[in-house]
Amino acid sequence: QVQLVESGGGLVQAGGSLRLSCAASGSIFSRNGMGWWRQYPGKQRELVAWVTSDGKTDYGDSVKGRFTISRDNAKNTVYLQMNSLKPEDTTVYYCYAEPAGLRGQGTQVTVSS
Repeated sequence: QVQLVESGGGLVQAGGSLRLSCAASGSIFSRNGMGWWRQYPGKQRELVAWVTSDGKTDYGDSVKGRFTISRDNAKNTVYLQMNSLKPEDTTVYYCYAEPAGLRGQGTQVTVSS
């Protein structure tokens, strides 16, 4: 049973933008904080951006000022607007919902130099 559905990854040139989306069922969305973590091969996952169920946001240091997370309660969807992308942003991004302990299938973001 798929509970988090991600979309929006892809290939973009450095300096470009992408928007990731993560859709959840209503029961999950309203009760959970949601956001994205990313993981590089051989390394621990790192926080990209998070938004709590009441709208508070948090960002990883490497994306502050470039990425913006938002949630659309009417659509049960969280968005990650990624601007000024850098080659080092290239990796797989995973959507999470906590405290439900859910993870999406992951979406690849590739930034070419």
